[in-house]
Amino acid sequence: MQIWVDADACPAVIKEIIFKAAKRTETSVTLVANHAMAIAGSPYIRLIQVPKGFDVADNHIVQALSAGDLVITADIPLAAEVIAKGGLALNPRGELYTESNIKARLTMRDFMENLRSSGIQTGGPASFNQADRQAFANQLDRWLQQKSRQTPR
Repeated sequence: MQIWVDADACPAVIKEIIFKAAKRTETSVTLVANHAMAIAGSPYIRLIQVPKGFDVADNHIVQALSAGDLVITADIPLAAEVIAKGGLALNPRGELYTESNIKARLTMRDFMENLRSSGIQTGGPASFNQADRQAFANQLDRWLQQKSRQTPR
């Protein structure tokens, strides 16, 4: 099991949390982005740079992930594909997407997109804050603990 990061829009502070956790737990992390970026020096962390284009990084992640892998993304359609393939999806704000909540999230996303496309101002997400970082770190730790219990010694 490994962690995949939809890295183009992932906040730097979340990447730092992931890097520290990867080193501490010796967990493989793959960041997928359509541009070069600095990553922590570690044998457990790598960057795959994909060509620019609509959903190129998302498609790479979906094709490469295995059941049980964790994908860090705020992209709800990507999260739905990850769940359909047997992976887990975690939002950088700490929300774990599941089979039971992903359809509602997709419906709300589509509704808001329709409002925006008709010219209605919907505002953006709230500012990323300490509570978001803590919620993310807690969910990541839960997954890592579960992974360590499943890994034979």
